[in-house]
Amino acid sequence: MADALITTWDSPAFGDELMEIAPRLRIIAHCGGEVKKRFTGSLLDRLAVTTAPEPMGRATAELAAALLLYCGRGIDHHRARLRKPNNEIYEHVHLFGTPESLIGREVGMLGFGRIGRKIVDLLRGFDLRWRVHDPYAGSELAQKYPVEFVSLESLLKASDLLVLVAALTDQTRGILDRNKLALLPDGATIINVARGDLLDLDALTHEVEKGRLGCALDVSDPAEPLPPNHPLRTIPGAILTPHIGGGTEKARHEMADDLIDDLERFFRGEPVKNRVTPDMLARMT
Repeated sequence: MADALITTWDSPAFGDELMEIAPRLRIIAHCGGEVKKRFTGSLLDRLAVTTAPEPMGRATAELAAALLLYCGRGIDHHRARLRKPNNEIYEHVHLFGTPESLIGREVGMLGFGRIGRKIVDLLRGFDLRWRVHDPYAGSELAQKYPVEFVSLESLLKASDLLVLVAALTDQTRGILDRNKLALLPDGATIINVARGDLLDLDALTHEVEKGRLGCALDVSDPAEPLPPNHPLRTIPGAILTPHIGGGTEKARHEMADDLIDDLERFFRGEPVKNRVTPDMLARMT
């Protein structure tokens, strides 16, 4: 009979029936995301549930920063021009330079939790001005980070680059629907390293197919992976990665270390570092 349970991305979801299966269970150490959907009912009141958010958050922020640099510098556009059987792009760049740069730009961000703050820290050297919408974030964060908190409508209307790092909740599911996407400026790019269900995939696909918007998506819930014939896998203006944000080997090893550390703390009678409480679920995916 187990006193502790380690779960991962591939583990099933558990409800109160778990206590009938494992009546001695005292703690669950979860190595993965999606806490809200995996542990339901009164489990969090009856058990200690701990996670390892720091390594995954750092790795996801790294990917977001990489995609921001890639999109902000216009690299995909130049790669596409170099695939053509001529060297016209060299002459154009020589004569006119390139308009793309991330340095000193204004960037929009939806959500400002652990990952959002890490992205800002990673890119501090680029002198970015961040416009952020997050009703859960305290205004005091604007004293520690170069961010301005704005309304959702204001954020969308001014964002040529928009990074999605919000948790998926009842309030944020589908928050970027067809009408909200229409508020973005022509030529804007959406970078999503959070959850695909934050936006209307069909509406986004339509905008990218028209050439009005671009996107860089690491997630595409609920259809993940996207079907091989999905337009976003091949059309210009769309960059896809196979949900690699928090899944680096380094991050996985660090997550295991953090969880083992919390298990040792728990069984020594010490407080765990990363315990999930019922109050936290409202702001978690």
